[in-house]
Amino acid sequence: MKNFSGKVAVITGAGSGLGREFALTAAGLGMKLVLADVQADALERTTDELLGQGVEVLSMVCDVSKGAHVQELADAAIARFHGIHLVFNNAGVGSGGLIWENTEADWEWVLGVNLWGVIHGVRVFTHAMLECARRDPDYEGHIVNTASMAGLLNAPAMGVYNVSKHAVVSLSETLYHDLQLVDAPIGASVLCPYFVPTGIHQSHRNRPEELKPEMRATASQMAAQALTSKAVESGKVSASDVSRITFDAIRDGQFYIYSHPQALGGVQERMEAIVQGKNPPDPYAATPHVREMLRSKL
Repeated sequence: MKNFSGKVAVITGAGSGLGREFALTAAGLGMKLVLADVQADALERTTDELLGQGVEVLSMVCDVSKGAHVQELADAAIARFHGIHLVFNNAGVGSGGLIWENTEADWEWVLGVNLWGVIHGVRVFTHAMLECARRDPDYEGHIVNTASMAGLLNAPAMGVYNVSKHAVVSLSETLYHDLQLVDAPIGASVLCPYFVPTGIHQSHRNRPEELKPEMRATASQMAAQALTSKAVESGKVSASDVSRITFDAIRDGQFYIYSHPQALGGVQERMEAIVQGKNPPDPYAATPHVREMLRSKL
């Protein structure tokens, strides 16, 4: 996708973090925006800011874990702007702790947003975009699914999150191949950010009441939360930087998008271990103090 001006971008998780930066970048390129978030006050702030700049914006409170909500979002986008060209399936939440200590509610919440949110986005918006392409011979579109470096690596005490993001990488690769198979004028990318200062380490603020934990957090869950918070808050690559990198990748038709390409050394070690039939390498081999800090809190 090369041309953005006058086109329509749909962004989930648009109230803050990466989603907000995608919206600001898209607005700067002259795009019309459809913004969604489960957090109404954050969504309103982003919407008001963009409306104040004269941007055409449609915003909806949307729980992406619910397919009906995502369908309503797509229907509203078509009704308002008569087309969809760029989709960011970006909404996400974080969770940690030893994998056997995560409750059914933990799994349902994280997979509901991180995985089912992307599944619904791909299922609903790809259909809508293909219909747009049938009506416009010059149509070009693109879908970006937000995964994580945790979709390519497996750090301990992050099991639920790791599983959700690995699935998003697989889903995105399959989407890319399927679009290629039918010669669709739609590109696909998977975004794998590492530690970027966003609000994901505070995502429990939006956890639905019916999925909130019944018991106090375990030692491993508190340790994982503290470690993630420190890593996210100290990140040197900003959400604005990631947005710029992402839009450059969309222009270039690049599938894999990384905020921290230096982290790919760990991915290479993991892949080599898989090919050679070795045991999984230590993801903290280069930073043993992190492993010891985590272990000490257990």
